[in-house]
Amino acid sequence: MALSLISLSNPCSFSRLLPSLLPSPTAPARRNAHMAMKITCSLSTHMLETTINRRSANYSKSVGDYDFIQSLKSDYTVHMYERQIEKMKEDVRRLLKRVDQPLAQLKLIDTLQRLGVGYHFKNEFKEALGNISTDESSMRMEGDLYATALRFGLLRQHGFEVSPDVFNGFMDEKGNLVASLCEDIEGMLSLYEASYLGFEGEIVLDEAKAFTIRYLKDFKEKKLEQDLKRRVEHALELPFHWRMPRLQARWYIETYVGEKDMNPFLFQFAKLDYNMGQATYQTNIKAVSRWDVNSLEKLPEYMKICFMALFNTTNEMAYVVLKEQGLEFTRHLKKLWADLCKAYLVEAKWYCNGYTPTLDEYLSNAWISISGPVVLAHAYLSAKTKITNDALDCIDKYSNLLRWSSMILRLWDDWGTSTDELARGDVPKSIQCYMHETGATEEVAREHIRGLISGTWKKLNKESFSCSLPESLINAALDLARMSQCYYEFGDGFGSPDKETEERFRSLLVEPISIKE
Repeated sequence: MALSLISLSNPCSFSRLLPSLLPSPTAPARRNAHMAMKITCSLSTHMLETTINRRSANYSKSVGDYDFIQSLKSDYTVHMYERQIEKMKEDVRRLLKRVDQPLAQLKLIDTLQRLGVGYHFKNEFKEALGNISTDESSMRMEGDLYATALRFGLLRQHGFEVSPDVFNGFMDEKGNLVASLCEDIEGMLSLYEASYLGFEGEIVLDEAKAFTIRYLKDFKEKKLEQDLKRRVEHALELPFHWRMPRLQARWYIETYVGEKDMNPFLFQFAKLDYNMGQATYQTNIKAVSRWDVNSLEKLPEYMKICFMALFNTTNEMAYVVLKEQGLEFTRHLKKLWADLCKAYLVEAKWYCNGYTPTLDEYLSNAWISISGPVVLAHAYLSAKTKITNDALDCIDKYSNLLRWSSMILRLWDDWGTSTDELARGDVPKSIQCYMHETGATEEVAREHIRGLISGTWKKLNKESFSCSLPESLINAALDLARMSQCYYEFGDGFGSPDKETEERFRSLLVEPISIKE
C-alpha cells in the first residue's frame, strides 16, 4: 500500500512535503533540510525529463463504498445488551463447572469454540484442560478415536504438551491406521481436524491427514444424514484450524440448530454475541473509512518517513534532520517500514532488469514485501495488551512467528493474484519463479506451492506453540495466515472481489443473525 501511494505522488511534491514533516528547525537543521530539498528537487527534475509509464492495478470497486459503510447500523450495540450478555456468560461459566466428565468437558469446550464464544472463557478452558492433560483415565479415552483426537486437538490448541503417540494404539503392526476406523465418521472428522495441528516431523499426523482425507472423500459420496454430510463437505473444504474464526462461527451457528444435542441456551448466547461483535466491527470500520490518506500531516512520524523512501539519499538526510530535532519515534516500526521499502526496491530492480529470480531468492525477499511483519507489528502495538521486551525483540529480529505467518500470506497472495499481476506487467511471483527454475507446468507449480503452504503451516504451528510471546501477537500471526487463504484461495478477493467475497463481507459486517427462536 505504501508503495502504491508513493507511485501516485508527483515527484516534485516531496520537496514541498519535507518542510511539513519537521517542526521549526534550528540553524543546523535548516542547513540539513535545505540540502535534503536540493537533493529531492534534483532527483525530481531528472525523473521529469524521462517519460514514465506507470502501471495500474485496476482494482475493482470496493465491496462496500464509503457511503454504504457510513450507513451501517445495528440494533445490537454493547450498551443495549451488556447486562444480558454478562449474565449469559456467568451462566456458561456455571455450566462449565457442573460438567465434570473429561469427554463431556471436551465436547462443551469444542462447541463453545466453534460457536465463536470461546474467547470469553480462556481461563476456564485452561483450568479444565490442565486437569484433563494430567488425568490418566483420559489419556486414551478407552480406545475412542473421536475422544482421543478431540483431546489431542484441544490440548495442543491451548498450549499443553501432548504427543501424537496417543494415536499409536489405532495403528496396525505395519504402522498404518487400522482400516476399521473408516466406519467411525465422527472419529475420522475429529482425527482429520487434529492432523492440521501437526508439527514438522510428526509422521503419524501426516499419515492421519492423508488417511482421513481419503476416507472422508469416500464418505461424501455415500448416503449420509444431511447434517453429517454438510459437516464432512465443510471440513474437506478447509480444516477448522485454517479458517477465519468469525466466518467459521457464523457457519457453525447457522448449522448448530440442526444438531441432535443442540443446547438452545448456547445457541441464543452465540447469536447475540455474534451480533454484538458485528456492531463493534461496524463502528470501527466506519471510523477507519473516514481517514483521509491525503492528509500526510495526520500520519505518525515513522510513517511519514516511508513516503520519502523512494529517494534513498533524501530518506537518510531526513533521518539526520529529524534526529537533530530530538524527535522520538517508535524505533521498531520505523525499522519495519524501512525494510519494507527496501524489499519493494529489490522487486523494482528485478522488474526493471527483466530478471526472474529462483524461488528461494524470490521468497527470501517476498515474505517481507508482502508487508506481513508490518501488519503484525502494528496489530500488536495497537492492541490493548502489555507490550513486552520479548515481543519487541521478536519484531526487531523478524522471529519465525512473523516469518512463517508472512510466508503463508505471500504464497496465498501469489496463488490468487499472480495471473492478473503478470498481465499488467508485474514481477514474476512464486508460481512463475518455480516454473522458470524447473521447467514445470503451471499445474505442477501450483501443487508445489500448495505443498509449501502446508509445510509452512506446520512451522507456524510449532512456533506458535513453543514461543513465549504474548497471546495477542501469536493470535495475530495465526489469523493473518487464515485471512490470506480466505482472500486468495479462489482468486484475488482483495483486488477483484467475487460473489463469495461479497457474501463474506455482508455476513461479517452487514447482516446480523436472527435472534428469534
